[in-house]
Amino acid sequence: MTESETHDGPHGYISNKDAYLKRLRRIEGQARGLQGMVTDDKYCIDILTQISAMTSALESVALGLLDDHLNHCVLHAAMAGGAEAEAKLQEASAAIARLVRS
Repeated sequence: MTESETHDGPHGYISNKDAYLKRLRRIEGQARGLQGMVTDDKYCIDILTQISAMTSALESVALGLLDDHLNHCVLHAAMAGGAEAEAKLQEASAAIARLVRS
């Protein structure tokens, strides 16, 4: 069983789902735009500028999801206490470490 299969019920981001999907579609469009820029032999710096914008957009989505996770999943687990709380804190810490490294 994967990590995501162990989490039943609504996720913390559910109330912002439409906004996240809208942002991710915009990022998808940016990725297609980048492909077009490379295909069209655009100037390197212009491509790098767009990559930076796309990276910032992805980081924004990631931070929003992390905030939702902390305020929903981790908070509920912490209130319940026990092994679940410890597991959620470790999971959140690992997610933060991955974001910081990226």
